Amino acid sequence: MNRELPDKPRITYLMRVLHRHYTEFVSAALRDAGFAGIRPGDAKALVFVPAEGIPVGELAARAGVRKQTMREAVEHLERAGYVESRPNPRDGRSRLVFLTPRGQAARPAARAAGDRAEAHWAQLTSPGEVEALRSGLLRLVRAIEATSPQPAEERGDP
Repeated sequence: MNRELPDKPRITYLMRVLHRHYTEFVSAALRDAGFAGIRPGDAKALVFVPAEGIPVGELAARAGVRKQTMREAVEHLERAGYVESRPNPRDGRSRLVFLTPRGQAARPAARAAGDRAEAHWAQLTSPGEVEALRSGLLRLVRAIEATSPQPAEERGDP
């Protein structure tokens, strides 16, 4: 898609374009590898699920998305056979998310596809530019996290 970009587009707009490219790239790679039924953006849930399981809220915090967004992703991935939820033995009010064997098989493919997406960006620009972008964004995120209170949804508050 060729579009006319302003000289100084909003950073959030640029990040959305990169995120869309990344999620579509990963989704296509997973589909090509035989892992159908994973919607663009839902693969992020696969890479953050530990063997001992994880509550949806904590999974959302690890992936950097809202709890409702992660809940929808988990529900879709559960219907597609990639994850399952079980009662939390430490908290009867919550459930833990676990990878199924199909989810365990898809996880390395999702990680590898994410690596290839970033390598593609490095080919389009340069490895140094991609690393400078990562470094700058990481500094900004750390500064924001150091000076901002944690949102209620990430603390697990209703």
